[in-house]
Amino acid sequence: MAKPKEDFSLKETKPNISGMKNTSSTSMTRHDLVEQMQFMFVKILKAKDLPGICDPYVELILGNYKGTTRFIEKKSNPEWNQVFAFKKETIQSSALELVVRDKADGSNDMIGKVMFNIGDIPMRVQPDSPLAPQWYRLEDKNGLKLMRGGELMLAVWMGTQADDAFSDAWHSDAATAVVGDMYTRSKIYHSPKLWYLRVNVIQAQDLVLRDKNRQNPEIFVRASLGNLVLRSRVSHTKNGQNPMWNEDIMFVAAEPFEEPLVLSVEDKLYPNKEESVSLGRIVIPLENSMKRVDNSPASSDFYNLDRPDQVGDQHHLQKQVKFASKLEMRISLDGGYHVLDEATNYSSDLRSTTKLTWRPVIGLLELGILNATCLQVMKAKKKCTDAYCVAKYGTKWVRTRTILDSLAPQWNQQFSWDVYDLCTVLTIGVFDNGHLEEAGKGTTHQTIGKVRIRLSTLQSNRIYTHSYPLLVLQPSGLKKMGEIELAVRFSCVSLIDMLQTYTLPLLPKMHYLSPLSVYQLDSLRHQATFITSLRLSRAEPPLKKEVVDYMLDVGSNMWSIRKTKANFDRVLEIFSGIHVVIKWVEHIRNWTNTYTTITIHVLFLLVVFFPELILPTVFLFFFLLGVWRYRNRLRHPPHLDTKLSGIDSTNEEELDEEFDSFPSRKTGEVLRRRYDRLRSIAGRMQVVLGDLATQGERVQSLISWRDPRATFIFVCFCLIASLVTYITPFRYLILYTGFYVLRHPRFRIGFPSLSQNFLRRMPARTDGMF
Repeated sequence: MAKPKEDFSLKETKPNISGMKNTSSTSMTRHDLVEQMQFMFVKILKAKDLPGICDPYVELILGNYKGTTRFIEKKSNPEWNQVFAFKKETIQSSALELVVRDKADGSNDMIGKVMFNIGDIPMRVQPDSPLAPQWYRLEDKNGLKLMRGGELMLAVWMGTQADDAFSDAWHSDAATAVVGDMYTRSKIYHSPKLWYLRVNVIQAQDLVLRDKNRQNPEIFVRASLGNLVLRSRVSHTKNGQNPMWNEDIMFVAAEPFEEPLVLSVEDKLYPNKEESVSLGRIVIPLENSMKRVDNSPASSDFYNLDRPDQVGDQHHLQKQVKFASKLEMRISLDGGYHVLDEATNYSSDLRSTTKLTWRPVIGLLELGILNATCLQVMKAKKKCTDAYCVAKYGTKWVRTRTILDSLAPQWNQQFSWDVYDLCTVLTIGVFDNGHLEEAGKGTTHQTIGKVRIRLSTLQSNRIYTHSYPLLVLQPSGLKKMGEIELAVRFSCVSLIDMLQTYTLPLLPKMHYLSPLSVYQLDSLRHQATFITSLRLSRAEPPLKKEVVDYMLDVGSNMWSIRKTKANFDRVLEIFSGIHVVIKWVEHIRNWTNTYTTITIHVLFLLVVFFPELILPTVFLFFFLLGVWRYRNRLRHPPHLDTKLSGIDSTNEEELDEEFDSFPSRKTGEVLRRRYDRLRSIAGRMQVVLGDLATQGERVQSLISWRDPRATFIFVCFCLIASLVTYITPFRYLILYTGFYVLRHPRFRIGFPSLSQNFLRRMPARTDGMF
């Protein structure tokens, strides 16, 4: 029996959210895109007058749930300031018990307790002020007040996920005995502020060569920022003491600037080896570097180079340097660029580094992460999944709390972003929390799937609720890991500003005034993604490198035969549209449908005798076509198309090649097969591109005199044609040409036209190719 085909489609849903019930813009609230979830919050602040010297902590007991604060050593007046949240629908007890215990000597003896009846706990509704904490006297195990004193300050209330305490709370559905709740919390992160650091190395003066008799030294500049090392080209000047470069070396630097810029002028000892000797070195902090907004050049300065044998010599550094080798440079932090850290097709931010050139806010993007269903088991030993979501738009990253041991987690958390440009993409990724494997030592966070939503496809002030399939491409093929339900709304702030963005350049002006090369952009993007992942991995809780790389599509430009064939098919599909038009014209010319052909003749006569109607008719046609297609418009944001991506037609061999490392780990026969396949695909692409180039070169050859006879014929034809077109009214020329083209097939011969024959005989540059 054939295996049923898996459903990768997008499904519209109708969740029970308040935003769907009242869609007026005035009714938008902070959490109207998610289902309301009731939680019992317990905020434990501190205790006082505990008896004796103890290591106190508080244990919360609510039916089967237990939570504990951290313990504080040797203190009778401890402070915890911790919040606990218990999901109301899972509460199976009528009483909440808070027990203060002593961890000294591992005995965990009870010092005292406080009891609460669940039915008496008050309800807090946003935007009410936080509930004021109170002091409660501790009781013994028999319910009697402690004679020796002892009080606990806390607050207990009922609320929803809109509560201010929600994100920092210990959650009962995210509790684990292995690690602390830090790794399961919901958090908001911000990408570091990135700058393009431009080091324009101009020249060096008065260099002291190690070998003064050496002819034509190969001198270059090595620059390093953190772990990244770049170098200039070798100077071509003959004078080894005063070499010149006038070359830009580009880095990505992040605020705060933790690493200095280190430059070294070096002499390459051997032509075919990398070994070199340093002629001078300088360390430059970036805090005081010039910050450029426009294309105005930075001022050049001479920097004294320290001799290699004196680097780190404090006595030498304290002396006034009377004579030293110098390096002339322009160093600037270029804030007029947008530092590209994402794949170009999926950028979520297009603003420059400096705020001076930012456009006004045009809208507000709101995302409700509701739930996931049918998730795959990611932890084989525990047979469970600890899922959380990460969403990125612009520089703001958000992370939901981790739901433990659930294949159908419910997050119901809402987030928002300011929107500056509609031609941007929101990315949502779902991951399995790897911190919960071995006491937070950091195993890999496995990817469950990713969803992208392009904002320009969203209507203003409309709530989109869909269940998105979570798809992951594996060496065995495309696998559905589950589904995630999202609610998305884009609210327009200024309609005029939003429409005006369609007339503005996509990137800041600096990208056009002083464009960077493709190689520079590719190198700088890798630097930006590395710095971003490094900084976010140092947050608490950290966003692991594999999470950041997956969200930023690191490695998306690697070779893939599947993507190559898919893009090749896309090119052919574009040209197929031209082919469809040509076939339609052929049907007209062949009188396949007599009524249609007669209608075209009538329109043709109207165009010839009333030429002022040409442009109005064309624009009216596109207007009517657009109105006609409005009813067939997409009703939901576009999602992954397996047919367009070529996934449904790929095989295991091609996927194995796509997931292979670079450089490849394969050897022998496997590499030979891949090479042969690559040559076959590239050969077909080569033929198509070659044919396009040939047709263009044949047109150029008409007046290039490459074929003297053909050019002579064409020139004479142009002379005669100029006389004929001058004498004959243009209207009659068009009329004759149109009727000649649309003549009935019985008046034609089945051979190519004279012009086609002539053009095909024109020479192309293929004669000069091997």
